[in-house]
Amino acid sequence: MNKLDDSTILVTGGAVRIGRSIALTAAQEGANLVIQYNSSIAEAEALQKDIDSLGRKAITYQADFSSPQECLDFSKRVFSEQKIDAVINNASIFADLGWDNTSLESWNTHLAVNLTAPYLISREFALSLKDGRSGRIINLLDWRAFRPGPDHLPYTISKAGLAALTLSLAISLAPAITVNGIALGAILPPSDGGKVKDLVSNLPIPRWAELDEVSELLMFLLTSPTYITGEIIHLDGGRHLI
Repeated sequence: MNKLDDSTILVTGGAVRIGRSIALTAAQEGANLVIQYNSSIAEAEALQKDIDSLGRKAITYQADFSSPQECLDFSKRVFSEQKIDAVINNASIFADLGWDNTSLESWNTHLAVNLTAPYLISREFALSLKDGRSGRIINLLDWRAFRPGPDHLPYTISKAGLAALTLSLAISLAPAITVNGIALGAILPPSDGGKVKDLVSNLPIPRWAELDEVSELLMFLLTSPTYITGEIIHLDGGRHLI
């Protein structure tokens, strides 16, 4: 048997990049997937076919998390229609904004997608497990949440809030649900290639992370002892140390 046989995992922002890698790894380990996407419909359909080819089932849902009401409607629908065993809150937006060029709209959108959505989804997930089942929540964070600087202001603050939410929910939802997080560093170089080397050259481990390394850590948290909760593991090449 595979590690995740007979389980169903919800991955938000699952159609592209890190989310896609996570979903495929989980499917390879036997899980069925529920994939949320916003605008990446072609990518979501392609991922669904890839998962089907692995002999697993994939269901996709479109939802725009910049609208808390749309996220809440999505959450209520997905947990009423699907029997979910684990949630991976991966959907995120990331804009290079400082205090002087962050509009109220940008601020609210970052908080809605990066913080409010994980809260609403986690809450509805917990309510769906009132039948006595257990579950797992894994939140995708960023090393910046613990070392905030002047750049990426609304993104950093929203991720710092998500770190606090991770710890709070770990207490609130125990023992039925474990809640852990991954604080990511340099993952997937920017497509334009700008300043790629400079971003990692001074790290203790001076390279970009591989997508497989993210997936391996996710697999550990999805299958680890249920005595582990409230942990936020840095996958950043030691960036948080300098």
